[in-house]
Amino acid sequence: MLLLSDKDTMLTKILKGYEVYYDVEKCHNKSLPLEATCEFHVHNEKYVLSQKAQLWATDANEYVYIFKIDTLTKDLFLKCKNYAYEEGMKRINPKPGHMYSYITMIFLYDFSDKETESLIKKCKISKNFKLSLHGWMDFHIACINTSENKIYSNKSGKVTSKFLEELFYKKSSLLKKLKKEYI
Repeated sequence: MLLLSDKDTMLTKILKGYEVYYDVEKCHNKSLPLEATCEFHVHNEKYVLSQKAQLWATDANEYVYIFKIDTLTKDLFLKCKNYAYEEGMKRINPKPGHMYSYITMIFLYDFSDKETESLIKKCKISKNFKLSLHGWMDFHIACINTSENKIYSNKSGKVTSKFLEELFYKKSSLLKKLKKEYI
């Protein structure tokens, strides 16, 4: 099992994992512990014979905000959450063809209290645009607690936490699969 201890190494590994499909930009925000943002955009369309005869078109987006902190407090979590929500909502363009947008927060931290962790797990933010005709937005949160060696998320952020688990525990899960097959 990989020990989650060096936040700088972990941040580098997360950014390498995201840069395959996302536009990654490192940040130096003095008021927040924001380390990087990642953006993903995809546009799909279907047409008949020519592009003028378009049957449908969809847009999907994800905006990721990665924070690195020594101690995650309730006030700091709320401040970061509000920042990510406001910045993400500014980037979302709900229009015909917009299918969904995700705003995702990732926290790398050493210590936190149980109240803050509970608040993170219970956090649920979503928004429909024009009764979902212009898509929706969902807010994902994933956390890496290095002192307790655990990765967790809110309900919407399960996909992000699975991505992080595969990123950091890839070798150990591969070993478990091999043991099951040969034992």
